Amino acid sequence: MFCFQCQEAAKNEGCTVRGVCGKSADVANLQDLLLFLCKGISHVTVSLRKYGIEIPQINRFITDSLFMTITNANFDKNRFVTRLLMAFEMRNAARERLENAGGDIEGIVFDGACWSGETEAEISQKAFEVGVLNTEDEDIRSLRELIIYGLKGMAAYAEHAYNLGYEEEEIYAFMQRALVATTDNSLTAEELTAWVLETGKYGVQVMALLDRANTTSYGNPEITRVNLGVRNNPGILISGHDLKDMEELLKQTEGTGVDLYTHSEMLPANYYPAFKKYSHFVGNYGSSWWHQTEDFENFNGVILFTTNCIVPPRKSATYTDRVYTTGASGFEGFKHIGDRKDGKPKDFTALIEHAKKCAPPKAIESGEIVGGFAHHQVIALADKVIAALKSGDIRKFIVMGGCDGRMTGRNYYTEFAQKLPQDTVILTAGCAKYRYNKLPLGEINGIPRILDAGQCNDSYSLVKIALTLKEALGLDDVNDLPIAYNIAWYEQKAVIVLLALLHLGVKNIHLGPTLPAFLSPNVVNVLVNNFGLSGITSVDEDMELLQLSTI
Repeated sequence: MFCFQCQEAAKNEGCTVRGVCGKSADVANLQDLLLFLCKGISHVTVSLRKYGIEIPQINRFITDSLFMTITNANFDKNRFVTRLLMAFEMRNAARERLENAGGDIEGIVFDGACWSGETEAEISQKAFEVGVLNTEDEDIRSLRELIIYGLKGMAAYAEHAYNLGYEEEEIYAFMQRALVATTDNSLTAEELTAWVLETGKYGVQVMALLDRANTTSYGNPEITRVNLGVRNNPGILISGHDLKDMEELLKQTEGTGVDLYTHSEMLPANYYPAFKKYSHFVGNYGSSWWHQTEDFENFNGVILFTTNCIVPPRKSATYTDRVYTTGASGFEGFKHIGDRKDGKPKDFTALIEHAKKCAPPKAIESGEIVGGFAHHQVIALADKVIAALKSGDIRKFIVMGGCDGRMTGRNYYTEFAQKLPQDTVILTAGCAKYRYNKLPLGEINGIPRILDAGQCNDSYSLVKIALTLKEALGLDDVNDLPIAYNIAWYEQKAVIVLLALLHLGVKNIHLGPTLPAFLSPNVVNVLVNNFGLSGITSVDEDMELLQLSTI
């Protein structure tokens, strides 16, 4: 195997025997093959659109497949084998549609569109031949992978929006055109760089779509004090990102005597008005994704993964029989809840009945944390924010969104937040906030010094806030705002957020704890020279660089 798509890439070069995430070589290779077939199918669908033919099932299939290959989402080999056999069926059906429309089948020369092996043995053999290193030029490889990882993040957002009944064919069409572009050997590094920025453009569009889906369905997030304690009832702990799963589980647990708690990236579900009416929705339990081993042991009840991030349990773990997956997530040995059919909700009966037999959660902390500062809420406070900026009470905003992770060096972000001057405010979204969201950083004129906009999926709020401030302050350039960017990344949803910011022209972004292993030296130079992208150093040095040191 070879995989370097996430921040944990071994030696910051790539995982070659087993993923640091826990992914086996078999699963890694099957994921590469699934991506290969999605590229081939996209060659056909791009041609079909010339005849005005759109195939919704394929749009959804490619989106779901990209999402399944995100880091820590799915480790289940059998699910990928099944998915690959579905890919053959999709490919053959699409080719037949194209042929019937008068299209040139022979003109589609990409092997992913033509390859006909369908047995498990043939699948396994092909999987070793189509991975990342198949592109020899490291700069072309770097740019192709940057596009692909952006598409994976985009697919995650599109999937959540689709589950709420929101989709845009334009986004699907771009994703498939971009997949085709990553197979075009005639494209230069300069042309692929343009595709990278175009991916960022559609990243903004898909984030706006998901924001509209979430807020139309559940209301605009509100400033909320989230309970961190427990009650004396059996519980279900819901992790991941999917709010539709959250809604259906809340409805199905109502009146059952089972309480519901959020974990990690589901914390922001507490901010939505539609969920607050459920009396059995208790609050948040535990911390970010990589703490789940300890959190799940202590919780005692049932755990539901709606998406990533799954940490493969230790052999000694006692909670594995209490874990369920659904949607794009999967792990061999975990029970899986199937997709919705015929417009009906998912059936969570099995895990609810399981939860009733479990002991109540063990208390691991108490108190509350405050969140709910998505763009609608912050814009409602705009007059107060602008006044604080003009008076100098707020000197600067620091965007510290992104992902948490296991590296010991990530305590940098805790120290950075602690050392920020008292006239600065943190804007955050994503699980990186768990590094500092429980610190007593206080307020400025009633404005908390940590403004949590929500999930990594809600990074659009940070963009919206920045653009609103630019307009309110009468600035011509978003880079003239009193905002610094110190963003932590882990997986591919953070990649699409980064590309979205680059598309919007945001410069001088600090990215850590390491720069991506998939960026070649020449591509890094392009990002440094054109956008001022840089890695982190020490907290004190970065404070000086970002002009944050106390005056």
